[in-house]
Amino acid sequence: MHHDDAETKVPAGTAASPDTCACHGLSRRAMLRGSGVGFGYLALASLLAEQSAGETGGALPSSAATDPLAPREPHFSPRAKRVIFLFMKGGPSHVDTFDYKPKLQQDHGQPLPFAKPRVQFAPTGTLLKSPWKFQAHGSSGLLVSELFPQVARHADDLCLIHSLHGTNAAHGGALLKLHTGSDNFVRPSMGAWVTYGLGTENQNLPGFITICPTLAHGGVKNWGSAFLPAYYQGTPLGNASVPSTQARVRYIQNDHLSRRMQQKQLEVLDQLNRQHLEQSGPDGVLEARIRSFELAFRMQTEMPLVEDLSEETPATRRLYGLDDKVTENFGRQCLLARRFVERGVRFVQVTHSDSNVQWDQHSNLKQGHEKNALEVDQPIAGLLTDLKARGLLHDTLVLWGGEFGRTPTVQGSDGRDHNPEGFTMWMAGGGVKAGFRYGATDEYGYYAVENKVHVHDLHATLLHLLGLDHEKLTYRYAGRDFRLTDVAGKVAHGILA
Repeated sequence: MHHDDAETKVPAGTAASPDTCACHGLSRRAMLRGSGVGFGYLALASLLAEQSAGETGGALPSSAATDPLAPREPHFSPRAKRVIFLFMKGGPSHVDTFDYKPKLQQDHGQPLPFAKPRVQFAPTGTLLKSPWKFQAHGSSGLLVSELFPQVARHADDLCLIHSLHGTNAAHGGALLKLHTGSDNFVRPSMGAWVTYGLGTENQNLPGFITICPTLAHGGVKNWGSAFLPAYYQGTPLGNASVPSTQARVRYIQNDHLSRRMQQKQLEVLDQLNRQHLEQSGPDGVLEARIRSFELAFRMQTEMPLVEDLSEETPATRRLYGLDDKVTENFGRQCLLARRFVERGVRFVQVTHSDSNVQWDQHSNLKQGHEKNALEVDQPIAGLLTDLKARGLLHDTLVLWGGEFGRTPTVQGSDGRDHNPEGFTMWMAGGGVKAGFRYGATDEYGYYAVENKVHVHDLHATLLHLLGLDHEKLTYRYAGRDFRLTDVAGKVAHGILA
């Protein structure tokens, strides 16, 4: 997981070229291009589009030279082994969900008594109280809005972080900032960084999977690997515009060749590779590419098994809300997330989004937030219950939230604008304090004011929980060392159990 300054150069010339087998006169690229082994070819093609680590100026972890997704030791003892990120696209309102503000209720209709941010997404008016009641739950007494009655039952498992803040008031920039640490450059996503640092525990599945991701506001960059090698990028199942019942890895099935024929093709490729290595010596980059090709082949069997929910009991299906049309879609996503992490996938993202406005209620706040919360409340509670029952919650970090919050001031007659100045996300499991509140916004919920947690700090903390030092998890590219937290980031030690 540390970069290696030594560059790997590919010898020129026909006899030693990694693309040609001298004894057969056969181009590897031609062989792979013509072999037609379904999804496997696409996976390898994306890898072959990149140059070797030395040619691009990058470097792989030394342990990843021949097996890039092999499990790797963290920097120190981890509290969590894996992550499930429940992403609520659009920006849920913190003051209507998990950050109760009595003063906001009291001063409804009055002007905000202090200055609004210098940069705002759009103008807003006077203070707007929350239309929902809050109640204390569990022995911890955490206050949760009536929007989330089922999640509220898990109050004693939640660690509410009330002091998140970012730097961008637009969806595109804010999504990129949350997912990659940068809102103006193409950078690897946090799932890619985690997989790069730790590998995966299931060699038949990717290390990073994103379920029904949004294609808007950054799109594939939000789960991409940027300059990290391609095998660390997220593998998407469907996208936000299709129901989760249709969410599949593209080209996972080969309709033209039998599995036995594909196996024979891989055997021929392996033979060609061995012959090449006998002549040229070890070639870690080529080996890594061929292994990725073989992984894609194995995924054709493993992935459908994970996606097949027929073995789940009726009780489990009800737990996730699969028996209700309102909750079925997101419930299936959450159940798939559990099935992936219990099989060793390191990072799973589940996105709640649709083709309309998601959680982005510039108007119709009550109608929009009630619709959204109803769709996700039972599935999220079911996921927490299931992880706990299976003994997975203690070392699985569940992260919930959106790219920013909403203003306590009104937009139009019944909406709220984007607010990156202060908002709430919560964690559960994975070594964080349970039934705990950390940080605070001001008395109206506009600005983070106490124990402030910047997005860089969130990333540093997430990596720390996984046993990774965010300052040491680096990758050399274009002459400098890069990391998820760039040149910032502090671990929020106050939330650690």
